[in-house]
Amino acid sequence: MSPVHSPLATSFRIRRRRVSPTTVGLFPECPDAISPKQSVQGLAPVADRLVGIARLAAFSPPAETQRKSAEKPEYFLLPVKSILNQCDSKRVPFEWTINPYRGCEFACKYCYARYTHEYMELDGSEFEKKIYVKKDAAPLLAWDVSHKYSYTSEASGGARPDHIAIGTATDPYQPAEREYGVTRACLEELATREGLSVSIITKSNQIVRDIDVLQRIAERSNLGIDITITTLRAGLTRLLEPRAPRPDLRLAAVKQLREAGLAVGVSASPLIPGITDRDGDLEAVAAAAKEAGAQWFFSGVLFLMPSSAKQFLPFVREKFPRLAKQYDEWYSKNGYAPEEYRKKASQRVARIREKFGFAARPWVENKRNATCSQLSLGWDAATQTMERAQACAAG
Repeated sequence: MSPVHSPLATSFRIRRRRVSPTTVGLFPECPDAISPKQSVQGLAPVADRLVGIARLAAFSPPAETQRKSAEKPEYFLLPVKSILNQCDSKRVPFEWTINPYRGCEFACKYCYARYTHEYMELDGSEFEKKIYVKKDAAPLLAWDVSHKYSYTSEASGGARPDHIAIGTATDPYQPAEREYGVTRACLEELATREGLSVSIITKSNQIVRDIDVLQRIAERSNLGIDITITTLRAGLTRLLEPRAPRPDLRLAAVKQLREAGLAVGVSASPLIPGITDRDGDLEAVAAAAKEAGAQWFFSGVLFLMPSSAKQFLPFVREKFPRLAKQYDEWYSKNGYAPEEYRKKASQRVARIREKFGFAARPWVENKRNATCSQLSLGWDAATQTMERAQACAAG
């Protein structure tokens, strides 16, 4: 059996009392096979000062892979104490996040989540080069849901269950999932539960592989799926999202998921000023999404945390030099585009929704009705992203 999935996952469901977050195959104290002076990633000089997730990452052994490509990232097996990560910000429509991996091979130039590698004492540029596979996800998730999850959310006054968002920082269906199946393992565990509220966001058509388990979840819980499509221009997609599937493959996934009876919408986030915001471009994505059967549509303006700006601004200077000055003015000292631009973008999205008859995302609507009645359908996704980044680090 793969070391990613411990045999404990089977026994766990039979004898839950034997398992706790501190006993599921963790090795924060370096085992005899890997001493603090023999880190598998060559960090011996600094090993003694590392703590927390940085120390765990430093001593994470390589994960076995069948991939032979010279372009493949390095994979590591990361021990964690929890899979459900709490998000206590009132500005985001979920209480919990699940990110089966740390790092993402899709290598999107604008990715806000690069900062999460900095917690492991790694540069944000390593985000797509060093992928950490979370160990024993299923039994840990079983414990988390049983002991931490609430079916009567305190924030809603008991009117709804907590919401779990999967894939907020790293894509749960990046290429690593084909080998390690951590996302599938988490979904299999969620499928055994009833009355949950769950959403998944991905850029990958690989999600259709899991239609069977997604249907099982949807039969017993509320499930919504977001497929991200930032542009229909395949060449531009390859430039912005180098290793993510083509837009047409993502649209085909929307169609297949809808035909399977699942609730699906399309995210066109981020809207990238001067690059994906041309007249008609966002509207074209929405039209294609509607034709594929998408039930909702949303988009928010690019937000750049410092670690992301460090990667994205040089990319703009190289590939879009005419925009370099504007980006430096907008983003070199601030993560946001100007308020006026964001307001116009929000209004544009609202018009698109009205034109195509798109509904709101169900879990966002639930959150709004319960605790955030002041938020409009044109809710500023840049603010959402900042809050998510600051309050919901991908543990």
